[in-house]
Amino acid sequence: MLNVHTLSAQDFVGLGPEAAAALAAKVLQHIGQQSQQIDSQAKTIEFKEARIQSILFELRRLKAWRFDAKTERMNAEQRQLFEETLAADQADLEAQLAALKAVAKDSGDTADTEHDTRRKPKRQALPEHLKRVEHHHEPENTTCGCGQAMVRIGEDVSERLDIIPAEFFVHRHIRGKWACKCCQTLVQEPVGPQIIDKGMPTAGLVAHTAVSRFVDHIPYYRQEQINARSGVHTPRSTLASWSGQAGAALVPLYAAHREFVLSCAVVHADETPVAMLDPGAGKTKRAYVWAYARSGFDVSPGVVYEFCLGRGAKYPLEFLKGWSGTLISDGYGVYDQVLKQESRVGAACLAHARRKFDELVKDRLSPVGTQVIQRIAALYQIERQVKGLSPEDRLSIRQSSAKPLCKDLHAWLKRERQRVPEGSATAKAIDYSLNRWEALTTYLADGNVQIDNNHLENLIRPWAMACS
Repeated sequence: MLNVHTLSAQDFVGLGPEAAAALAAKVLQHIGQQSQQIDSQAKTIEFKEARIQSILFELRRLKAWRFDAKTERMNAEQRQLFEETLAADQADLEAQLAALKAVAKDSGDTADTEHDTRRKPKRQALPEHLKRVEHHHEPENTTCGCGQAMVRIGEDVSERLDIIPAEFFVHRHIRGKWACKCCQTLVQEPVGPQIIDKGMPTAGLVAHTAVSRFVDHIPYYRQEQINARSGVHTPRSTLASWSGQAGAALVPLYAAHREFVLSCAVVHADETPVAMLDPGAGKTKRAYVWAYARSGFDVSPGVVYEFCLGRGAKYPLEFLKGWSGTLISDGYGVYDQVLKQESRVGAACLAHARRKFDELVKDRLSPVGTQVIQRIAALYQIERQVKGLSPEDRLSIRQSSAKPLCKDLHAWLKRERQRVPEGSATAKAIDYSLNRWEALTTYLADGNVQIDNNHLENLIRPWAMACS
């Protein structure tokens, strides 16, 4: 085999034209093979570099999910606790300062009046539906010092908000017995229907217990302690039993509400993990709460939650059986199976697509992310303008203003996709949008469809916060 690396100029001396041409052809062939190998190796290196960047990107994101989650939870949930503590401390210091200034004023020291003269914010009026308890304050003596009777010329009214803590009281139902001595007949009013027959709690107490547990997320043991402060003994097992029986009584209402939600032609769908007790294993395991809501533009809002043991397609398929319309969801693959049933149209969430590019911006991986976010911001600006309009007007403005922007964004993404290496984080972000482009732009053809799924994400967030 010819080794071109060992050739020298002397090797060409004395060769005939044909031999020289053959040797030169072999040299050129070898150079061509070398060029192909170099090009192949360059592409391999480029792909590996892109793959390395993608892996580093995923690693940073996983670390952020693992280690920054506490910080995010503090920012979203616990930060409010710190803000509340700060507000309480500020009010405490201001009250102490006001008391000190009052003492200083009584002693004749009026050196510092800066805070006394500043304008105070206007207090919001108390709700009109609250019960008013009037307290009249009149002078004991309405006779002037000159001896003349004073005349009432007006009044000043101030309102203060008060509360009566939860108060337990007992309903005594006294049902009289009436008998006819002649006919030996007894007449008595029947016992009224109750959520828990022959039980101690009324429907109001059962509802209060369930709302405290599932809306305010107060565990039963804490409710037991709260009730004990009023001298009422309600073991946590009893409270749990009340809630369970309340759940059974609410099944018909749940069915009616589900029918109401699915009567809308546009439905949002989402799911969130929750922790479920697993007594046999002595720990918790993951379950899911699925949520379905009427369109965010609908004048009659409604949302229904369904607790499920898993996240498979069988759960939404069963819940949405018989329903047809436009389903707004995220990019979870299960929804693709849901959309194959009935006459359904899929609408994807632009906020999810935007997050892919936002991650690029945070990690400074590509200028593509910044440009996409700016373009999407223009689409959201249009949505803010059409929020309060009718579906017809909303559709008209979207067609004239948003549709050209989406068309331009789509063409731009396809051009950029050809410029970025395979396997890179930028390529994945672009592919996410391009693969769902038809669903991402469904809202352009229907004025009742929202641009994203944030409407339902806000409704399902309390579940995630309570179970985190």
